[in-house]
Amino acid sequence: MAERCVLDLFSGIGGFSLGLHWVGFRTIGFCESDQFCQRLLARHWPGVPIYPDIRTLDAARIRSDGIAPFLVCGGFPCQDVSLAGPGTGLDGARSGLWAEMARIVGVCRPRWVIVENVPGLRTRGADRVIGDLAALGYASWSFVVGAAHAGAPHRRQRLFLLARDISAHPARARLEMRQRLSTQQARVLPAERFGGWLAEPCVRRVDHGFPGRVDRVRSLGNAVVPAVAAAFGRSINVVEDLV
Repeated sequence: MAERCVLDLFSGIGGFSLGLHWVGFRTIGFCESDQFCQRLLARHWPGVPIYPDIRTLDAARIRSDGIAPFLVCGGFPCQDVSLAGPGTGLDGARSGLWAEMARIVGVCRPRWVIVENVPGLRTRGADRVIGDLAALGYASWSFVVGAAHAGAPHRRQRLFLLARDISAHPARARLEMRQRLSTQQARVLPAERFGGWLAEPCVRRVDHGFPGRVDRVRSLGNAVVPAVAAAFGRSINVVEDLV
């Protein structure tokens, strides 16, 4: 079995990598511009390279550092695709960074890709994301998953696109892989369990006089829920074991 190495783009505080670690994946590289998040990643994943700007991360650097991921994941900026944003979609300055993520996928050729963003992407660019992945030889499956599916007391719905490189597979194998993944994902993501909103979330170390409240709350708000990332990792593991 190939080692399930991860290149985590737009990493934030490492929610994707933490959840994937729980199910046997190993992160070999981060790309994150925020300095607070960089410090946190360096503390919890010592020795793993952190690239500060996806726009300057090129093929030569990736190859010289020996980065050969099994999976590339990332939640590119949502401001331009959010229903609360300007509505410029993937042509916006921030959400337009999807093009850089697609470029990295083309350079690295991972077996799997996970893209995360707000549900507004469904009408503000998901077709382009899926089309870009298809042009690179990837089949995509879309899921709207909330934190409540992982047992959290809030919904926090996000759109996930799970893509697999099928360029080397015949048409029948592609269909079988689609069926396996769809069935497995339904098993690992339970029905939403929503217990109601909390007036003040019980997030430790961020309130009542502790320093760094703004950075911590902002980073938590942008983070991928690790338990949801783990569910996608389990699905990948099962499908890979069947192929």
